Amino acid sequence: MFISLDGKQVHGATGAVSFEGRSDPIVVLIHGAGMDRTVWSQQTRFLAHHGFRALAVDLPDHGKSEGPVLESVPALSDWIAEISDHFGEKIHLVGHSMGALTALHAAGHHKDSVSSVSLLGVGASMPVHPELQEAADANDVKAAQLITSWGHGTKHHLGNNPTPGLSMTGGTQALIESATRGVLSVDLAACSSYEEAVVAAENIECRTLFLLGSEDKMTPRKSAQPLIDAVSAEKEVVDFSSTGHMVMIEEPDLVRQKLLAHMASS
Repeated sequence: MFISLDGKQVHGATGAVSFEGRSDPIVVLIHGAGMDRTVWSQQTRFLAHHGFRALAVDLPDHGKSEGPVLESVPALSDWIAEISDHFGEKIHLVGHSMGALTALHAAGHHKDSVSSVSLLGVGASMPVHPELQEAADANDVKAAQLITSWGHGTKHHLGNNPTPGLSMTGGTQALIESATRGVLSVDLAACSSYEEAVVAAENIECRTLFLLGSEDKMTPRKSAQPLIDAVSAEKEVVDFSSTGHMVMIEEPDLVRQKLLAHMASS
């Protein structure tokens, strides 16, 4: 599905279910740094068949969406709010990593646009390892290798893909390698420079869900606690054991069930 924002083409996956003729609430799923809509493949179609219009977006200059790439979390948040304006209604937000910071900021600063927010692989700060940033700046394949290695829990390095015959880690690395040249570098810099997470969390008024991996090496579980403590609105925290940063890929069925229950009650 394509929509137009500010004269730019924006692409999103709808779970192969058209928006036409439907009035179900909209859920927008936001991917992380250097990724695209496909990270939500295990959730998008499910939600589209369970009472929601699902839109897993490609952020600007990611996937099939036109650029330029946006260089800060607040800019990404404003862009997400434009999707709400485009459809003329509030939207549920689901975000992973950089997408989680984007959803968090939107929920805190665009309250009239957001019905609920779900945050996966999130932390109050997201510093980027210098070796990773350096590799991304150089468009070196090492960046994709590092994210893949650090991003998955131990058991998922040994297989465990819910889709038989596919490599979970191989798929992650291939996706990041396919990013437009220079985009991963910009994305990582946006994450590391964002310092407004706790303030955004304090401003949230909608129902909030945290889905966190106990083996997350990129945003360790403890880094989410200041955000959890800052949210005064109704909230739920779900910790996944033996799960890393790529929560929606590593635990797809549990994640989609939690998302459905959360949004249905919001």
